[in-house]
Amino acid sequence: MNQKGTNYYFLGIGGIGMSALAKYLFDEGNRVVGYDKTPSPITSQLIDLGIDVLFDESVAALPVEYRHKNTQIVYTPAVPKEHPQLNFFIQGGNVIKKRAVLLGEITKDTEVFAIAGTHGKTTTASFLTHLFAHLNLEFTAFLGGIMNDYQSNLVQKGKRYSIVEADEYDRSFLELNPDFACVTAMDADHLDIYGNHENIKKAFDQFSKLVKHKVVVAQEVDLKGYRYALEEKTHYHAQAIRVQDQGYRFDLVTPTQIYKDIYLKAMGRHNLSNAIGALAVLDVGGFPLEKALPALGNFKGIQRRMEVFSLENKVVIDDYAHHPEEIKAVLKTILEFYPNKRNMVVFQPHLFSRTKDFMEDFVEVLSQFDEIVLMDIYPAREQPIAGVTSDALLGLIQHKNKRKISKEAFRSVIVNSKADLVLALGAGDIGNHIQKLKKTT
Repeated sequence: MNQKGTNYYFLGIGGIGMSALAKYLFDEGNRVVGYDKTPSPITSQLIDLGIDVLFDESVAALPVEYRHKNTQIVYTPAVPKEHPQLNFFIQGGNVIKKRAVLLGEITKDTEVFAIAGTHGKTTTASFLTHLFAHLNLEFTAFLGGIMNDYQSNLVQKGKRYSIVEADEYDRSFLELNPDFACVTAMDADHLDIYGNHENIKKAFDQFSKLVKHKVVVAQEVDLKGYRYALEEKTHYHAQAIRVQDQGYRFDLVTPTQIYKDIYLKAMGRHNLSNAIGALAVLDVGGFPLEKALPALGNFKGIQRRMEVFSLENKVVIDDYAHHPEEIKAVLKTILEFYPNKRNMVVFQPHLFSRTKDFMEDFVEVLSQFDEIVLMDIYPAREQPIAGVTSDALLGLIQHKNKRKISKEAFRSVIVNSKADLVLALGAGDIGNHIQKLKKTT
């Protein structure tokens, strides 16, 4: 797609999707530099690879050789419209692309397997990546999370196939050219963009019509396609599910046969569902399911997706859950795997708009934990909304064991809790606090 030796400048290079593209272009022999607001483990990894990252948004901070018209700009919708560097490049007449447009261009000459859905994209795409790798296929995967197997969100093993996450935010997924697709969920989210649930459904319907060959959809998703579920009788479903160690044994039913006694090393029925979605995509794509199935038993997981570690006799689970439905899935999982442990949730709400849109749902699900700890809302791309705060959310939760903490108190609250099981949930910088915590274990 790209000429080697092109200058690329990424605005928001520390984003999980942006960083995968930056690494890819850098590996292809291009010059890549980027800006981000704050340092993070991702920006550190980029710097280690040899990609310069700036944390100064001023035009003066731009390297001289990147200030000319030939520099191609890639940006994420999280970058505000008034960003000085973005405006400098707009005025300079540079080629400026959204992340999704670039992803579409990079993958258009490959056979594209796109994973869409309001939750479950990263896990499903990672399962598919793991299965493709096990089958020794020639593929590149652009992921929205760091796979523990590769310590990366970019997995490169060739260019015949691409595995991509099809992001519904800002209708980005309509820029892709999928050959096969999976839709994991279609819940209300991003109402700041869509206005209502109906518009989200319309966008997913548009996306499904872009798919050249076959679409696989979760049973509750109202789109045409091959359906998958946990125990409901659909085209692809699991039966005889039982908990074993930190995962499940189950039988997989497909349109043509039953595969017995498969082991999946991943906790949570939502993750079992994601694995079945990935297996269904593999099957409709014409790959040998039987050869791929053993790989599920050695899946090493994804950072911040039901990641378990120990801290001073406590079990700590770190998860990206930031939507009420995702928190419900985490709660169900701990009740299934750790039924007798006293639990505490430490939750960092993500976005003012999401907190406002789902305030009652957050109250309902958070109230079900034994102890509730809230952090301030992580704003990401947003300006505050009057009356929408973590204090307001806390005030609505009817529970005797609740409080709000500062970032500085994160470690001490976990260490001093009476809980045996601690959940750290959210899509903001709570992940950085967890990384620090892990270093002390």
